[in-house]
Parts: sequence; structure tokens; C-alpha cells
Amino acid sequence: MNWKGRRESSNVEDRRGIGGKTMIGGGIGSIIIVLLFTLLGGNPGDIMNNMTTNTGSDTSTPYQETAAEKEQADFVSVVLADTEDVWSEEFKKRGLTYENPKLVLYTGNVQSACGSQSAAVGPFYCPGDHKLYIDLSFYQELKNNFQAPGDFAMAYVIAHEVGHHVQTLLDAGDHVSAAEKRTNEYSVRYELQADYLAGVWAHYAQGKGYLEKGDLEEALNAANAVGDDNIQKKAQGYVVPESFTHGTSAQRKRWFNKGFNNGTIEGGDTFNAPNL
Repeated sequence: MNWKGRRESSNVEDRRGIGGKTMIGGGIGSIIIVLLFTLLGGNPGDIMNNMTTNTGSDTSTPYQETAAEKEQADFVSVVLADTEDVWSEEFKKRGLTYENPKLVLYTGNVQSACGSQSAAVGPFYCPGDHKLYIDLSFYQELKNNFQAPGDFAMAYVIAHEVGHHVQTLLDAGDHVSAAEKRTNEYSVRYELQADYLAGVWAHYAQGKGYLEKGDLEEALNAANAVGDDNIQKKAQGYVVPESFTHGTSAQRKRWFNKGFNNGTIEGGDTFNAPNL
């Protein structure tokens, strides 16, 4: 992906080195527990509140950024800036005004309007404060644990979270009842629509000429890697379709690819799609 030298977003909030709660019995075991709990449809905030203790005040340590981390932060800022350009234009076409979200870089744990969260839950979007939260260590998670390397794989993840922001601004799924919103089916349709919107962004990224050979495949590989069925097979050796919250690998790839090919908001109505 040819990203260097492009505009960086001014909407990045750097909280690296700042934490609000201290993990009890932390380490890889706790990370796996939180990850599985989230993937099986739980609210990560619930389990995190039981696994953490309030220290009474935020702790802050000087953050020493490595050269590799600086490059990752710059990359994230460039991708965010590009989503700002794409969605501002798309909203303008429809007589709407796009509100740029903030992207928060953090390490370990972070406080958001959605509660205290751990890096173990991965990148997430909080509609309560219109912010994306990313611990850059997820780069290595994608590469090492999900076998989804490449800068465009991470770009897909960022675009997916921005997709949730677009959904929030457009009140996507607002016609769905409160009871339906509490179902796993609603969650799957909501997540697949964010994948579709990530594909719409990628469509315009290709049009701007900075996608390189293999970039689209990196994004599709990432979408495949984070499918509920693929993650459950790796974590427990079998799948439980009733517990899916984000969609299967095939579904995630299909909707991202559909957004990439269509390049329009209107083609991503997953809530009324008879077949996902």
C-alpha cells in the first residue's frame, strides 16, 4: 500500500502509556478468556470489571515509542485521514455532513464512554463518544495469531471500525426493535454491514491509485481470519453457529467484497438481506 507522504489525520488522540485500571492475574490466560467471552457474544466490559481493580487514579508512565511503532501510528493516521475524505464526500453527495470520529491510540487498558476495556478485545468503536480505540499491538496479533499480515489487513480493520461510526451517524438498523437488537442475528448483520462499508472505502482507495498488488487479498485474508467460525475452531476445536456475533469467514469476505465492487452506501442493507 503506497501510503507514505499522504495526509495524516489531526483526529488522533495518543493515550499510550496511560492506564486507568490494573489487571489481576493478567497475562495470556486472561487475554484468551476475554477474547473468547467477547467472540461468544458477551460484553467485554462485564468481564473486565470483574478482572480489574480500580487503583483510585489513572497511572501514567513515560511512553517510549520505537521507530516501528511510530511508523504504525503514522500509517493508522493516514488511513483515518483517507476514510475522512471518502466519507465526507459520500455524505456530501447525499446532502449530509460527515462528523469525523476520533481515533485513540492506547496500550494495555483504556477508559471509554463504553467502559474500561482491555487490548485483549481488539480494536473497537464506541458510539457513546464517537471514538475508535486501537492498541497497535494488534498489528502483531493479526500477523502472528490470525495469519493475516500486511498493512492493508490493518487498514481493513480500521475501515471496519470507521464503518461502525458511519452506521451510528446514519442510524443504521434504527428500524429494528429493541428486542431484535439484543439477538446474535442482529449483531451479525450489524457487523457484516460494517465490513461492507469497509469495502466501500477500499473501492475509493483503489480509485485513488495507492493500492498495490496483493492489497485486496490482504484485506480478504483478514476478513476470513476473523470470521466467527474460524476463530472458534482455533480456540475450541468446534463451532457454535448460534453464538456467532460477527459472521462466518465466508460472510465477512463476501460483504467486504460486495462493498468493494459496489462502491455505494446503498448496496449494504444487511438488515433486509434474505441471505447473508
